[in-house]
Amino acid sequence: MNAISFAVEADLPIYDERRPVLRTRPRKAWHHFRELLKDKERTEEVFRIFEALPWRGMRAAGVSFVTSQRGQALRAREPFLPHILDDHAALRRMPAGSLAHAYCDFMESEGLSAQGLVDEFSKFAEGKHQFRDQFEWYLNRGRDVHDLLHVLTGYGRDGLGEACVLAFTYSQQPSPAHLFIGFMAGLNMKKNVKSDAPVLKAVLEGKRLGKACPRLIEQSITELLPLPIDEVRRRLNITPATYYHRAHKVWRAMGVNPYDMLGKATAEPERGLAQAA
Repeated sequence: MNAISFAVEADLPIYDERRPVLRTRPRKAWHHFRELLKDKERTEEVFRIFEALPWRGMRAAGVSFVTSQRGQALRAREPFLPHILDDHAALRRMPAGSLAHAYCDFMESEGLSAQGLVDEFSKFAEGKHQFRDQFEWYLNRGRDVHDLLHVLTGYGRDGLGEACVLAFTYSQQPSPAHLFIGFMAGLNMKKNVKSDAPVLKAVLEGKRLGKACPRLIEQSITELLPLPIDEVRRRLNITPATYYHRAHKVWRAMGVNPYDMLGKATAEPERGLAQAA
């Protein structure tokens, strides 16, 4: 597999100082969450929530990594993850039982592509000023590893699975939007389906599991893909979730489909939850 399938622009500035400093606006976040509940196909509402509840330390974390020797080496090796992740023919040539095969199985069964996330975010960003700097590469990785997190954690693309992935991601990239959407989605599930399912415990567990794992966006994805998936989990200290599966068991015993907790056609808005992280 040719990892460098996307040109690296070495002369880009590390950080474009013209980037706006995002303010924390809880009321705006609440407004857009309410709009999302009205129409769960409006993925753009998710992005607006992340704009309203930004990760304040994102610039410091990104610049620190991008300016490191390891960061520069990784940027040269993996300039654009979707080109790597969507080359399923190359991924399938990796050993059976590897992260690469598990990832392909997941994406193909769900009818997804890494480029699909890029396209969704591009629609949201249309008309906004585009900044050309190396920091953008760091931001994009937060979007592009989202589905890998599903594969590594075992969380599905159901509503609770997405909420747990968000909580997991919060401990790696602490934007308040991750927890806000995760817990509000959990409360909405508890409101819509009265049960003893440990919904909020599942979200909290996702947060705890994410804290034990190093930032995936700062790992070499091309080094991890050929490895047995269990070995990758050991390396990243990702342990199995329990409350998530207990919640599913409770719902199924009630005759409730966990993949239809948030109503019809929830897959795409749920998929967008990570893109502004």
